[in-house]
Amino acid sequence: MRHSRYAAALSLASFLVAGSLSAHHSPSAIFDMSKPFMLAGTLTRVDWVNPHIAIFVDATGSEGGVENWKVESQPPSWFRRVGLNRADIAKAIGQSVSIAGVRARDGSHYMYLQKLTFADGNSIEVDRGSTGPEVKP
Repeated sequence: MRHSRYAAALSLASFLVAGSLSAHHSPSAIFDMSKPFMLAGTLTRVDWVNPHIAIFVDATGSEGGVENWKVESQPPSWFRRVGLNRADIAKAIGQSVSIAGVRARDGSHYMYLQKLTFADGNSIEVDRGSTGPEVKP
């Protein structure tokens, strides 16, 4: 009985560790970094959570219908280091935005953020090689 409890606890711990390790990934594993992609639409939501923030955009598809897009970026701590927070992006909820990035390899409505441009022309440019995003007025 004692041995089976130990085995069950070890199995559960292995499962939890494997799940957290697979949650962190290189963007190139999911996104085609060699093919730039542009998206324009209405910002609908901002999830300021680890391991990566996500913004959601409703865009008009090729057949005229609405497509719901998830756009992933760096973790919240990365943005905080350079003085940006959720409110800096959430202020544009309900407004038009344009996003430059790369699309998911599987063709889904999922992309990786490289530049977010707000309706007023201000933008946040994310360069993975730098210490933080560049905010351009």
